[in-house]
Formats: sequence, C-alpha cells, structure tokens
Amino acid sequence: MSADFIIPFYVILVVAACTFLTRFLPFALFGGGKEVPALVKTLGDLLPPAVIAILVVYCLKGVDLMAAPHGFPEFIAVAIVALLHIWKRNNLLSIGGGTLLYMVLIQVVFS
Repeated sequence: MSADFIIPFYVILVVAACTFLTRFLPFALFGGGKEVPALVKTLGDLLPPAVIAILVVYCLKGVDLMAAPHGFPEFIAVAIVALLHIWKRNNLLSIGGGTLLYMVLIQVVFS
C-alpha cells in the first residue's frame, strides 16, 4: 500500500477515535446515577450564552457604521434571529431564518 492511502487512513482513524471518546466520556464519567459536579453544571449553564455572545461580536466586527448601508442588514438579521429564537426556541429556525433574511437584504434590498 502506498503512503497516499495509509496517511489519510490513519488521520480518519484518529478523528473517529477522538469523536467516539468525546461522545463516550461524559456517559462514562457521569452516567450510572453519579452526581454531576457543580463546576460542570455551572459551565453547562454559562458557556452556551457566552459562546453565542462571542459569535455575535465576531459576526458584527467588520460592520462599518459610517459607510452605506450603515450596518442595517446585519442588525436587522440579528434582531430577527433573536425574535425567532424567543418565539420558537428552535436554533435551526432562528439561525437559518436570520441567514436567509441577511442574504436577501444584502443581495436584493441593500445592493
């Protein structure tokens, strides 16, 4: 067998093993009626909103408020994402709806 086949095979094997371990370890560590440590519970409560806040800041970091369209498409899309999420509590709907609206805004409305 050539190296062109062996190296990708090992990469796929390592990725599969890492994926399996990240899926299996929480059940192995906290399964079977064991109490989840307070730190893990706290991180589970705090990290999702923090990650979303970081993503919002990252997405809006390049918005130029001084040049047309002055960030209107971005802020309209962010508002729609927030409203859809508050209304339906569905991540796919909120992110998909906001992305679709943003694309329509920059391609059709603000072009």
